[in-house]
Amino acid sequence: MLIPIQITPKAEAEIKDIMANKNIPADYFLRVGVKGGGCGGMSYALGFDKAKPEDQQFEIQGIPVLIEKKHYMFLMGMQIDFFEGDEARGFTFVNPDIPKRHDH
Repeated sequence: MLIPIQITPKAEAEIKDIMANKNIPADYFLRVGVKGGGCGGMSYALGFDKAKPEDQQFEIQGIPVLIEKKHYMFLMGMQIDFFEGDEARGFTFVNPDIPKRHDH
């Protein structure tokens, strides 16, 4: 299966730092998902979690990643970046090019 998302080097460093320093258990993956829909559109979620049967597992830049099968198509082409500013820091989801829809 195609890997639907990209992780920028900045985000990769931050994720690996969290996994190394925040007591994340070794059998946990980085879970990438979507929440909502509704009027505000989708919001994206990152967390650490154990694999469930409905998950696709990927390895992206050495990071074990889980994506629920039903979220897969919503994440296609997304890029996870890490933003560090004076007032805020956190992960952001960027869509570098809104993909054209293909009907299979």
